[in-house]
Amino acid sequence: MIGASGCNQQPKEISATVKADSLAGKATCCVAPLSRLAVFTQADSSANSGKDTVKMLWIPGGTFQMGSEDFPDAKPVHQVTVSGFWMDEHEVTNGQFAAFVKATGYKTVAERPLNPADFPGVPPDKLVPGSAVFTPPAHKVTLDNPLQWWQYVHHASWDHPEGPSGSVEKRSNEPVVHVSYEDAAAYAKWAGKRLPTEAEWEFAARGGKQYARYYWGEALKPGGKWPANIFQGSFPEGNTKEDGYTGTAPVKIFPPNNYGLYDMDGNVWEWCEDYYRPDYYKNSPSQNPTGPVDSYDPDEPGAVKRVQRGGSFLCSDQYCIRYRAGSRGKGEVSSGSNNLGFRCVKSTGDKR
Repeated sequence: MIGASGCNQQPKEISATVKADSLAGKATCCVAPLSRLAVFTQADSSANSGKDTVKMLWIPGGTFQMGSEDFPDAKPVHQVTVSGFWMDEHEVTNGQFAAFVKATGYKTVAERPLNPADFPGVPPDKLVPGSAVFTPPAHKVTLDNPLQWWQYVHHASWDHPEGPSGSVEKRSNEPVVHVSYEDAAAYAKWAGKRLPTEAEWEFAARGGKQYARYYWGEALKPGGKWPANIFQGSFPEGNTKEDGYTGTAPVKIFPPNNYGLYDMDGNVWEWCEDYYRPDYYKNSPSQNPTGPVDSYDPDEPGAVKRVQRGGSFLCSDQYCIRYRAGSRGKGEVSSGSNNLGFRCVKSTGDKR
């Protein structure tokens, strides 16, 4: 029932097994542990097409080395050429998503009723709309069970990120969260845009540079300053808040990259258009790849997944390192959490 971000993993209580890949003994994903299994009917909002207010920047396109040798599903590193495109300067914010909801009456997946048929064995009184919320424990825990820091919170959604007791009333400039792929795609369609391909996203994140470790360079903390909203301290219970934030940060707080894009690392994971397959890079086209024709994740063979990129405020070199350059995330299409958002793009021929 809980939405996954980054990598999709499920414990036995809900329907699957928690697994974690590792690099040099460190877990490589900071995720909400469970897939939300239901796929809901999406109302067509095309009749209420609108326009969001985010500034778009021209990304000139070019050729780069895509992927990373540090992650099994990001191998092999391969040469890719992408055409120029427009990209949102920052992640879609609560304020912008609120305008979309006001114009269309859209209900996100996290707000919709749950179908008992999609959750066999779950008591009916537990089938309450909601989403996954990072809830750090009060003491140090082992890192083998994400249920120790993720909770399915009833009625948590984009406008109540922590549940009914919270709201986004004074957080209009923070990135919208608890959005599934369906929700992000619906917003993009309304705004006359689309979600980026995985190749477009990585090319933009690299900012014209080919650093191997981080999108901003080789040093984790260049000049003694944190360049992104990520996790500092002992994960998951001891966030020292060195970068100023324990959760989402307002957009445009941290320095932009060479293309002028903000928060391409950290803050929230971002949906991409591509289906997820761990073996796709072996046969990926070299010109404007758009991903495989279908989805397959050996951890959850029956789940339809799309790629996510960039990591979130929960990533750190102690536990989650999937914010490193070239790494990939994945998420089931109807899943969301409070560290998952998106930004949009437009193709070369689109008018701004």
